[in-house]
Amino acid sequence: MNKIVALVVAIVIVLFAASSMVFVVDQRHMAVVSARGGDAPTLAGPGLHVKLPAPLQTVTSVDTRIQSLDTPDEDRYATSDKTELLVNPVVKFRVSDPVKLVAETKGDVQSLPDRIALLSRGALGDAFAKYTLPDALAKQDAIATEARDGMQKAAASLGVDVVDVLLTRIDFPASMADSVYKRMISAREQVAAQERAEGAAEADQIKADAGHRQQALLADAYKQAQAIKGDGDGKAASIAADAFSRDPQFYQFYQSMQAYKNSFKPGDVMVVDSSSDFFRFMRSPDGAAAAVQPSSGASTGARKH
Repeated sequence: MNKIVALVVAIVIVLFAASSMVFVVDQRHMAVVSARGGDAPTLAGPGLHVKLPAPLQTVTSVDTRIQSLDTPDEDRYATSDKTELLVNPVVKFRVSDPVKLVAETKGDVQSLPDRIALLSRGALGDAFAKYTLPDALAKQDAIATEARDGMQKAAASLGVDVVDVLLTRIDFPASMADSVYKRMISAREQVAAQERAEGAAEADQIKADAGHRQQALLADAYKQAQAIKGDGDGKAASIAADAFSRDPQFYQFYQSMQAYKNSFKPGDVMVVDSSSDFFRFMRSPDGAAAAVQPSSGASTGARKH
């Protein structure tokens, strides 16, 4: 009987020792095997592994998937113009060096989310402090990128890679929301008034420039017209002079016909001196002198009624 009890106890001890020496790592994790004597820890990938019983060797399982840290409560951050904002950040990270993480946390890998949250608060605080309120609201992606870059160096010392930082919510504290909204409305109205004033000034300048260009164009056109008219008059005079030199009698006849046309209107009653040189082409086609001299009592001019 005693032998049976002893055998059972021995089997239990062997099974317990065997169970403490064998461990399994799934595909989502990596295992860090640490020795009690301070030897360098080793990394075990997915699969079945064997180790020395505790406390000679201990195994720490580390999740190597991309994880998200989403705090339920808002954090307060101040902009460069001392405006407080309530922000809900989401940090995505991945353990890239499990051995370094176990060494830095002394095996307490469960404290990693708290450490990441602390790093994100510091990085976001520095990023928001660089922007005024309007810029902080308009450049949320830039702030998130700056926060991620600011976290990278500190997180790398823990063996963690910061994948992304997202700002899921940005709001004002209830105590100052109304005043902030009124200030934003006032600022937008000032910008709108400035834009309208600048637009009106530009419109006036455009109108003035158009008026100056119009005057310049009209002056240039008048100058060109006068030059063209002068050239035409000169050519006309040259043609007339040439025609006169070729046939002086015909030129005199043509000029007299034009003078008759401009002087007499239909229905006029004329009392004229037939011997007047003005009417010589009425007396004869060639403008020859009259054969009969006018009487001494005759009028020497023409009167138009």
